[in-house]
Amino acid sequence: MDSKSEIRPAEDARLPAEQVTPFWSVYGRRVLLVSLVVGLILFLIWLPSETRATLLFVLRTQWILVSLLVLFALVVLSLVWTVGHHLDTQIFLLFNLRGYHAKWLDHLMWLATQLGNIVTAFTVAFVFFWLNYRDLAAGITLGTITLWILVETVKALADRARPFLVLEDTRIIGWRERGRSFPSGHTAQTFFLVTLLCQLFQPGLWGTIALYGVAALVGFTRMYVGAHYPRDVIGGAALGSVWGVLFALGIRIG
Repeated sequence: MDSKSEIRPAEDARLPAEQVTPFWSVYGRRVLLVSLVVGLILFLIWLPSETRATLLFVLRTQWILVSLLVLFALVVLSLVWTVGHHLDTQIFLLFNLRGYHAKWLDHLMWLATQLGNIVTAFTVAFVFFWLNYRDLAAGITLGTITLWILVETVKALADRARPFLVLEDTRIIGWRERGRSFPSGHTAQTFFLVTLLCQLFQPGLWGTIALYGVAALVGFTRMYVGAHYPRDVIGGAALGSVWGVLFALGIRIG
């Protein structure tokens, strides 16, 4: 990879930071958010009292799940009202442009970021299937596919442009990622896998730190290679972790 190709010039038609379609960015997403909240409240009211009580009990006992959902909701709200974009941009530039960026480090970061792709998740599922963990292999496969669908749906709704379409001289390591920016799919997939494995195998303090360290590294690489803003990574981590907790509960119940 030629070092000159890593810093790409600005495109002629770059979009303002959070602008795609003015009406949608200013009004549409807020209307959609309010509609979703109202719909959720009506759905909870419609549920039978016993089912609602069971759901509330699960939410009280699964405080990690609730905390992750609240974190994801706050990140989404910050995007809808475009709060904190300047800080988001400055942190992205700190990791992407400033500091030490040797050629060997660029190669290493590009390899590390591949840990978050779907092929890696399917490979892990195959290994567990071969080790006779059939339910876990099926859970990883189903969770990976459904999480990918969820991430792509949220990306379409958030409609956030990737950093290299907005910021001049963004360093792009590898290829230009397609699609929208929020949330980070690689980060979501990695945190899904790590959370699922930690929930089911309880690897202890150091094992948990090591696994989440790998997931955090993947999140960092998404900024380093120029594909995502920090809030994209945080949103992906929260969403993937929620998915991991839910699928762990499903495998245990099953």
